[in-house]
Amino acid sequence: MGLKADQTRLFDFYHYQMEHYPQEVALAGKENGKWKTYSTEKVIQMANQLSTGLLREGIQPGDKVSIIGNNRPEWVIADLAILQIGAINVPVYPTISDREYAFIFNDSEVKMVMVSDDELLAKARLAKDQSPSVKSIYTFDEIKDASHWSELLAETPDMDKIEGLKKSVKPEDLATLIYTSGTTGTPKGVMLSHQNVASNAIGSKPRLPVNETARGVSFLPLCHIYERMLIYLYTYTGVSLYFAESLDTIGDDIRDVKPNVFTAVPRLLEKVFDKIVAKGAELSGIKKGLFFWAVRVGEKFEPYGANGPIYEMKLKLARKLIFSKWQEALGGNVQAIASGSAALNPRLARIFNAAGIPVLEGYGLTETSPVVSVNELDNKGMKIGTTGRPIEDVHVKIAEDGEILVKGPNVMMGYYKRQDLTDEVLDKDGWFHTGDIGEMVEDQYLRITDRKKEIFKTSGGKYIAPQIMENKFKESRFIEQIIVVGEFKKHPSALVVPSFEFLEDWCKRKGIKYSSRADMLVNPRVIDRYQEEIDEHNEDFGKWEKIKQFRLLDDEFTVENKMVTPTLKLKRKVIHEKYHDLIEGIYTEG
Repeated sequence: MGLKADQTRLFDFYHYQMEHYPQEVALAGKENGKWKTYSTEKVIQMANQLSTGLLREGIQPGDKVSIIGNNRPEWVIADLAILQIGAINVPVYPTISDREYAFIFNDSEVKMVMVSDDELLAKARLAKDQSPSVKSIYTFDEIKDASHWSELLAETPDMDKIEGLKKSVKPEDLATLIYTSGTTGTPKGVMLSHQNVASNAIGSKPRLPVNETARGVSFLPLCHIYERMLIYLYTYTGVSLYFAESLDTIGDDIRDVKPNVFTAVPRLLEKVFDKIVAKGAELSGIKKGLFFWAVRVGEKFEPYGANGPIYEMKLKLARKLIFSKWQEALGGNVQAIASGSAALNPRLARIFNAAGIPVLEGYGLTETSPVVSVNELDNKGMKIGTTGRPIEDVHVKIAEDGEILVKGPNVMMGYYKRQDLTDEVLDKDGWFHTGDIGEMVEDQYLRITDRKKEIFKTSGGKYIAPQIMENKFKESRFIEQIIVVGEFKKHPSALVVPSFEFLEDWCKRKGIKYSSRADMLVNPRVIDRYQEEIDEHNEDFGKWEKIKQFRLLDDEFTVENKMVTPTLKLKRKVIHEKYHDLIEGIYTEG
């Protein structure tokens, strides 16, 4: 492919947009309940003002600046301002602790921190006390006794200085340090160059079926490379980008913006689907029958008319009678929802795509900037149950033990100050060892089967792939979250977090009384109902894989209780430690 001169560094993308399709609304964020918009020209102007302010504050090429905050136009403007003077953006998850902030600040020697609000300011100040390198903290919100970022916006940008620094930034220079702890261990700083991320954005463009008239909504964290790379892709494509106000307002913001494209994680799509089904269950008579008939039609969906003309007639009818209302709930204009970060249940992919809501599953890691492969609507590029074909210039091979290896311009420079860890995952031929297990379907579509480190053996020597099983069991409307356990035990078992909203409604319909969640979960009728769900979904697995025992939990796995990562992957080690006695009890009792 090879990148053109105006596409090699991440700050080039806004200038590319300005030259090819300047937008009246390049970015938009909510202020006091109303959209505040920024044109392409305004974004570039403010970034130049901020770059000048950063230079006056002593930020030099190679210095680290950390951004901690919610998705908002200021985040993107600050990123552009940092990168175009050769400084390095160190984004940090807002949800982690001040102790983890301090580790990242010290490890990367952050000089300046920018935060969104007073809660994050308090954590950043605690971390600053333990981090000698941090000289200043600025806020995006106006907060009493805090330095506001507007103080950095120079009235007259020093364009000579900025242009000189831009020229000195090479595509292979470090652009960002992203700390990822994954599901275990101390955070590692993933070093990504301008070229790593720029090549990934441009390589992903053919998979995005939108153009410069499109609108997008952003709500997944910008500190994660998945959403961040897509911001560059949207910029390059000319998509007008609206930042959702919060996770609570996503539905309203989507209905308001009527986006053509947005990104999601499977957990969010599961919740959207559960809400739709709950509304369908409230219908009665013929309307209810039609609703669940349409869902059953959706469950059999295959792209490109593969099911034949009779099925396509049923699908057309289902779309007209039922699925059109689902489309309206998402604004009516959705051309693509990119799903990543975790495995998407194939049933969910079928139903959404049948509904005329294209959900395109992809695969990638922070270390691969991130996209390795992604489904696309054109070129027979969608294969449900897979993550699609690798993008241009990214090469994939499957090792003898099933591990997915990746090579290409998107593969990271290495882990910051950790050559030992870098050598563990990057071999001498440049192949990155992902730690994921997969296979090539029809020699072209990549299917992920599990995490190498998450597959475990029972005491009988049988291998269990927990992710595949968990995805299947989560199809149940009764089950919100589940973790399969049983390493070196005689059989697999499960800890199940009920879908409490659905379960409470079920209890009400069945006349089951309870005083608390914990009381509800020990009711024999509730336990029996969950046994039915487990038995039904066990049918899809071999004898050695079937869940023999389960326990219901009254506490969800959340980022706040550290049971899942910020990208909503289960922290298996943490969950095992917390519920050690409960898990051991399963095997001592029976």
